[in-house]
Amino acid sequence: MILIVASNKDIASLNIKKQILNNYSFSKVSEEFKENPVYEATFSDRLVKLVTLNEESIYAQNITNFFPNAKLIVFISRHSSASGTPTLSTHTPGNLAEAKLGGIPRKVSVSPANAMRHTLKAMARLKEEMQLDYEVSYECTHHGPSLNVPTMFTELGSSPKQWKDSKAAEAVAHATIEAVSNFSNFPAKAVIGIGGPHYNDKFTRITLKDDLAFGHMIPKYAIPNIDLEILNQCIDKTLERVQLAVLDWKGIKSEHKPKLVEMLKKIDMPFKKIKH
Repeated sequence: MILIVASNKDIASLNIKKQILNNYSFSKVSEEFKENPVYEATFSDRLVKLVTLNEESIYAQNITNFFPNAKLIVFISRHSSASGTPTLSTHTPGNLAEAKLGGIPRKVSVSPANAMRHTLKAMARLKEEMQLDYEVSYECTHHGPSLNVPTMFTELGSSPKQWKDSKAAEAVAHATIEAVSNFSNFPAKAVIGIGGPHYNDKFTRITLKDDLAFGHMIPKYAIPNIDLEILNQCIDKTLERVQLAVLDWKGIKSEHKPKLVEMLKKIDMPFKKIKH
């Protein structure tokens, strides 16, 4: 079973949920969750449930207590940024250091690398087809929840104007269902990304162009918190076997490079430096 999770505290989430229900054959079932209706549909012979939280999605740390059989959890969500840039994005939740916004300190969720790649590629295609003036981007691993099942966010941002944009919400809805429908399809090699900004344009472009699927992405600002335990966790808590670490070499401070390379060599993880 695959779980799509919306939140009553999130305008964009409810907007995306509405577009999913408008465009796909979900049926309301007798079951309720948090006193909210539950909807079901089948994609590629797999049951998909759409449920709604009353709290913010980042605080849904106990959701697997209610849905222990979930093979993939997709939170449909708003995205916020100070710049307010219109953005369609995807990422895995989890905390590389302390837990400031939900989840558990120093614990990441399982990253479904190919499912995020399906989402990103669908968002990029739909942006063109629907003539949306939006950026499409990966985000690095951040905020809660920290779950032991494959988990991803598909997001609409980055300000209230975009959260209410029905057309853009429809694009996120279609990209979400595309990822869900292709969940068992792993065409690309799973990698982790290290370095660069929180919205890593290099990692995004590589995935859109090549057969690589990024799971966990560790931004430049988080590298001082990375030790062997966290690095191994980001590798082990990827659904597919991670075959390569992609380093945004210019996006890593000089003083952090030797330690990072030493850690990767210690765990026998091949790495590739990208500069452009």
